[in-house]
Amino acid sequence: MEIKEFETIVIDIIQRTHDIKSFRFSVPEDIDFKPGQYFVLTIKIKGQDAIKHFSISNSPTEKGYIEFTKRITGSEFSKALDKLKKGDWARLKMPYGLFTFEGKYEKIAFLVGGIGITAIRSMCKYVCDKKLLTDIVLIYGNSTEKDIAFYDDFLQMEAENKKLKVVFTLNIPMDEASWKGKTGLITSEMVKQEIPDYEERVFYICGPPKMVDYLRTLLSEGLKIDEKKIKWEHFLGYD
Repeated sequence: MEIKEFETIVIDIIQRTHDIKSFRFSVPEDIDFKPGQYFVLTIKIKGQDAIKHFSISNSPTEKGYIEFTKRITGSEFSKALDKLKKGDWARLKMPYGLFTFEGKYEKIAFLVGGIGITAIRSMCKYVCDKKLLTDIVLIYGNSTEKDIAFYDDFLQMEAENKKLKVVFTLNIPMDEASWKGKTGLITSEMVKQEIPDYEERVFYICGPPKMVDYLRTLLSEGLKIDEKKIKWEHFLGYD
C-alpha cells in the first residue's frame, strides 16, 4: 500500500471520556488503509513542526475521515492537541504498520489495556461492518468506569454481531454494586474463564509497554501459546 503525505484540517473533535478525545481529519478520496495501521501527524507548536505517531481508531469502512484517539496528558504535544479546533491545519503521512486484521483467522482474541484500544476498535468495526465470520473475544482492561473509551461502540457492535464477545474489566470499579463486568488485571485464570477455547485462537495484544510485555509472558509462558500466534504492539501516542 502506497505511503502518501497530505495537508488536511480538523473536521471534528469528540470527547470520548473525561480525558480522552478523538480527532477527525479530512482525507483525499484515494487514501486507503488497513484496520490497525497508524499514521504520522504533524501540527504546529509555537510555530514549529511537532510530529507524533498515532494508531487509527476508525475503520476503513467509515469513509470521509481519519480519526485518532488520545488521552490528554500534561505533555506539550498533548496540550497542543487539546487546543485544536475545527478548521485547524495538520499534515498526515500514512499508512504504516503490520499490526492489522482483515479476516485472515477464524478465531481471534484481543487483550487490551486503556487507550491501546484504538487499533482494536478499528479492527472490530471493520469485521462487523464487513460481516466477516471471524469469532472474536475482546478483554478490555481499564482503571475505572470513567476511563473506558468507546464503551457504547463496543456494546452496539456486540449486540449486532453474535460472533463478538466483549469483556470489560476494571482495576477499581467506582461502584462495585452496580458494576457488571470483571474486576482486576487480565490474568491466566480470566483468559481461561472468558476464552475456554483460547488454544485455538490467535491473540492480539495492545496497550502500555509494560502491560504488553506482561501479557506476552502470560500467553507464551503461562498459557503455552505459540509465539507465532501472538501479535502485539506497544500503543502509539501515550505522551
